[in-house]
Amino acid sequence: MFKLQLQKRINNERGMTLIEIIIVVTILASLVAILGTRVAGAQRKANVKQARIQIAEISKSLDMYFQDCMSYPDTNLGLAALAPGGEAGCPNWGPEPYIKKVPVDPWGNPFVYYLENGSYTIISYGEDKREGGTGYAADISSND
Repeated sequence: MFKLQLQKRINNERGMTLIEIIIVVTILASLVAILGTRVAGAQRKANVKQARIQIAEISKSLDMYFQDCMSYPDTNLGLAALAPGGEAGCPNWGPEPYIKKVPVDPWGNPFVYYLENGSYTIISYGEDKREGGTGYAADISSND
């Protein structure tokens, strides 16, 4: 009698069929695809926000430079005028650097800086790393 019950239990625990395995794998793949696109979208949005924050911080450093030097760095000096070694553009520079090093945007590219008619503009070309673009590839500017 014990052997009969054991045999029934073994027969009932055969495992998953191939169809069941395929269904489970399909469901898991669908979940990964859905979550992956959401995570990627969140990262893209975070990069844009980070670029805006960096531009705001650079703007603060430029304003401190302006207070000490009575002008903004010219386009040729660029943001390097704020970093160590940038004192050549201003006799009242410092006493500490305005930034530790010349920053790059979240996509690894240097910010574009230019001075025109006493006003500066800082630009990140965004995700596509080219001028122009739309959506996440749009330029991000201190004038936005």
